[in-house]
Amino acid sequence: MKLIIQIPCYNEATTLPETLKSLPRHIDGIDQVEILIIDDGSQDNTSEIAHLNGADHIVRLRKNQGLANAFRAGLDACIRLGADIIVNTDADNQYEAQDIPKLIQPILQGNAELVIGDRGVATEEAFTPLKRKLQTLGSYVVSKASGLDIPDATSGFRAMTRETALHTNILSNYSYTLETLIQAGNHNISVASVPIRTNPPRRPSRLMHGMWDYLIRSSITIIRAYAMYRAIRVFFTIGLIMLTAGFALGVRYMVFFFQGQGGGHVQSVIISAVLIIVGFQTMLNGLIADLIASNRKMLEEIAYKAKYPIL
Repeated sequence: MKLIIQIPCYNEATTLPETLKSLPRHIDGIDQVEILIIDDGSQDNTSEIAHLNGADHIVRLRKNQGLANAFRAGLDACIRLGADIIVNTDADNQYEAQDIPKLIQPILQGNAELVIGDRGVATEEAFTPLKRKLQTLGSYVVSKASGLDIPDATSGFRAMTRETALHTNILSNYSYTLETLIQAGNHNISVASVPIRTNPPRRPSRLMHGMWDYLIRSSITIIRAYAMYRAIRVFFTIGLIMLTAGFALGVRYMVFFFQGQGGGHVQSVIISAVLIIVGFQTMLNGLIADLIASNRKMLEEIAYKAKYPIL
């Protein structure tokens, strides 16, 4: 059984040697451990440092494409290289590499197809109190959206089977962590979480350009991923809210009308009509979106079968 540890990198020449040195090369239950570096258009000598420090494979992207694209490129490369299990970790040595054997245990035991390393975000000392609360809230929202129990949704320390990697399709250009969990829940992929350790931060996060930027981007990713797989529920809920409000305003106007005061509440009729029309249109859009989602599922199956001969 082959395990490939993939590491997306962007200008990580200074942190990469320590990270590579800490990675285990022999794990019980694994016949072969290899390391794959995804150089996401680095402007320093990340690739050369990776090669000098024992990386088995290096994928170089010509220009910086972002974490999500680098992660996707890594999965594709791992599949081509024949990985049975893929572990993703960060280049800045944030995650304790010696926890990799524990991370992959649910997969080796046949209990999970995707395993997330749980940093214990509610008590993580490296996080500010506000960040702890936001991380906890975000994990709760993703858990509800995916139908899974995920205590640390933003953790990048994760392991997956080859089959899971083949079924993973990432559309976001920002981050893969949230979208892949919602996708896993909707594909009925078995997911587990295991407690893992972290190392003291070496540098500020490059993914977060301020708390509000992170919140907005993450919220858009969650909403888009959820709507993609639950189009009817999303659009029908919005449409029903608008219809209810429209009918409520219509009833309100009728009450005033029968009391002889309808002339002063014509605006209620106008707003009611607009809400009812828009509500119906939103529900119709939901039907169209559901048909598109069905088409997407067929395209995902075609993409999976296109990759399958590589097995």
